[in-house]
Amino acid sequence: MTVNGLPLARPEGRPLDPPPELAEIRARAPISPMTYPDGHEGWLVTGYAQARAVLADNRFSARYELAHLPYGDFGRLPPAPAGDISAIDPPEHTRYRRLLAGAFTVRRMALLAERAEEITVGLLDAMAGQGPPADLVTALAQPLPGLMICELLGVPAAEREGFQRHAAAGILDADVTPEDAYRAWAALSEHIGALVPIKRAAPTEDLISDLTAGDLTDEEITGLGVFLLGAGLDTTGSVLARGVFALLTHPEQFALLRADPGLVEGAVEELLRYLSIGPCGLRTALEDVEVDGVLIRAGQTVTISQPAANRDPARFPDPDALDVRRDAAGHLTFTHGIHQCLGQHLARLELRVALRGLIARFPTLRLAVEPGDVPMRDEYANVYGLYRLPVAW
Repeated sequence: MTVNGLPLARPEGRPLDPPPELAEIRARAPISPMTYPDGHEGWLVTGYAQARAVLADNRFSARYELAHLPYGDFGRLPPAPAGDISAIDPPEHTRYRRLLAGAFTVRRMALLAERAEEITVGLLDAMAGQGPPADLVTALAQPLPGLMICELLGVPAAEREGFQRHAAAGILDADVTPEDAYRAWAALSEHIGALVPIKRAAPTEDLISDLTAGDLTDEEITGLGVFLLGAGLDTTGSVLARGVFALLTHPEQFALLRADPGLVEGAVEELLRYLSIGPCGLRTALEDVEVDGVLIRAGQTVTISQPAANRDPARFPDPDALDVRRDAAGHLTFTHGIHQCLGQHLARLELRVALRGLIARFPTLRLAVEPGDVPMRDEYANVYGLYRLPVAW
């Protein structure tokens, strides 16, 4: 049975669950033919094992310009801008990845942990000082990843307020137009570009300085900085906000974390599995490839639904239940293969620190509105999010 475009509509009253059609499609065939909005005949992958196989196979390309979008008819995408390593293939991808890998080791993330703690304490102090109700998105979920990216890239302290302002404006919310967001990202690019010659002349302990020691051009370093900002800002902030929303709408799970903060590390993995970051990833076959008995022809685009794969009962028993005691290792929220998220250690660090801080500081945290009144940001298809998360304590 051919699927007509990627299902996107959430079930009524369950805003954090995937579209129910995905489970039905997965039960019929974990790799299903799909007609794309532009008429392209490609595939939809909803099974965990099949998604992992496609993501691990370098015969599938991540290049934007080869892919067809599974939602909306926006025309073909242009090639990735300089520095966007998520949408280029080897050998270019290999070169950039090696240069960046040292910045995202577990050891380097451990060095950033102290700053994450300090930043989180400061943000929670400000939230407490304001008093309830507070918007957790603007109080914590947006600024924490932004400030941590500033630490990683080496943005000077005097410039961070302006950097944060542009970063917040670059995320589409109810009051930001696409034009405003574009201008904000252009300003962030200028911020990062202006830092590159400064770091070349006087390097410090940060990622941009590290990159200037190699043979990259200023444009490439700027592009990598903008890519890392985009990859780590809205994604981590989105998971944090939606993760807290999930816990507050599953109070028994929040109570487990309150009683045993040692569960937080595993809870982060479960929230990543349960929520996913966006609706899908895209790959295009460079040659004929057989996956799980299905022949995918050269040139066909494959849409990988991480929300469906992460809820596959063949991999995760009772997958629609949120269980902070579950072993959720192996989820595909950070994808898999050579394009597995480079900043996953930083994202995990921020999520752990933020959740532990919230639980310790606000053990009586609760929603300040009915769950149905929390404004979801699902129409911005690349990254799921919340416009606001009103909380009280």
